[in-house]
Amino acid sequence: MKKQIATLCTVLTLVACVDYNDNTESVKTVGIQLLKPDGFTDNSGLSGRTITLIADNGKRLTATTDANGLAKVNDLTPNIYNISASWEISGSEYVRLTDGQMPVLSDAHNFTLTGSLANQLLTKEETVSVQMLANENPDIIISKIYFATSRDENNKNYEAGRYIELFNQSDEPVDVSGLYIGLTESEGTQAYTLANLHEQHNDSVLLLKQIFRIPADEPHLVEPSGTVLIVNSAIDHTKNKAPLEADLTGADFEAKDNSTTRPLTNNPDVKALELIYSTYATISNMNLVNNGLCGVVIFRTEQDVNSWPLTYKYPNNATKGSQWRLLPKRFVLDGVECLPNKNETGPDINAKRIYPEIDAGFTFINAVSGRSGEVVYRKTSGSTGKNGRKMLVDTNNSRNDFKVSTTIKPREYDETAEQ
Repeated sequence: MKKQIATLCTVLTLVACVDYNDNTESVKTVGIQLLKPDGFTDNSGLSGRTITLIADNGKRLTATTDANGLAKVNDLTPNIYNISASWEISGSEYVRLTDGQMPVLSDAHNFTLTGSLANQLLTKEETVSVQMLANENPDIIISKIYFATSRDENNKNYEAGRYIELFNQSDEPVDVSGLYIGLTESEGTQAYTLANLHEQHNDSVLLLKQIFRIPADEPHLVEPSGTVLIVNSAIDHTKNKAPLEADLTGADFEAKDNSTTRPLTNNPDVKALELIYSTYATISNMNLVNNGLCGVVIFRTEQDVNSWPLTYKYPNNATKGSQWRLLPKRFVLDGVECLPNKNETGPDINAKRIYPEIDAGFTFINAVSGRSGEVVYRKTSGSTGKNGRKMLVDTNNSRNDFKVSTTIKPREYDETAEQ
């Protein structure tokens, strides 16, 4: 994040508009107190944890917690900070920290503890609290999103090669049949902010512009460290004079383009991804926005998704126009927040559509308007699964978990592990 100029008018209504970026005054000490998750019996799991503070001007600070989960940050310059902490624990550690009251099926089920505060104004000596949440790590995670698109050798926009990739993080094969993929609302002016959702829905739903489903008519097993490649056009795009694109002929599923005007080329040999809902009557493939304003979630449910309510933009009192499907947050297995990079100001965290407990951070490409061939993908973890198999970083914070590349191809990941 490279944000250089900030006003607090839209962030904190009780504070006058101030630019803190040239402020040389320092706060002597600020404390960050981690609060144990619900169900945890003591603070023993909060010791020695790293807390990250990212200032509004992009400066990054870290601090380490003591035995009580308190970290002290010295000589802190007054500013707005995004504060976060996250780490992974094993199933057995989870059982110990909950005094056996919340057992898990096996130690292979790991948990991620996350906590965050967005747009926290720190101008004086004080201690702020961060509530930690414990979430069981999903077997299947979102591991790669290609939304940037590129330009061909004639400098024309090339948008057919968008794709999403999933990864099996577990030690056992996973059947992904029936899994849903949702794309979050992506209006230039948010239809609902997280504050609006808090007001009207008590933080219980997400707005989706599109919902797809992996067909449930037959099993689709994914081996440990295996991937699921979901594309808009399962062809070899490198043959279309688009050097930054990929060969997607080996895709597992294709979001078929039903458009009657300049449709994408689809591959009849690749199984169709089911379109369950779309805000756009004329768009049947994945509407991944090339500047990066496109959050992705995966979820499972036995409910009829199309029975879930629809909403117009806040405060939902319109009678016509775009509508979005309300996804109950409790069904979400994994989510990745993608945000646009705005020149020198960097991504705007106020544009988040996905709750911090699902993704405490966000990822983004370097290009402001896309067309760069950049793909966002998960880092390779220093931890390994059974028999040393590859695992990816998953701390529920995409700011920490993802990297950007123009060379990583589908089903590829860095060989260098992130410790």
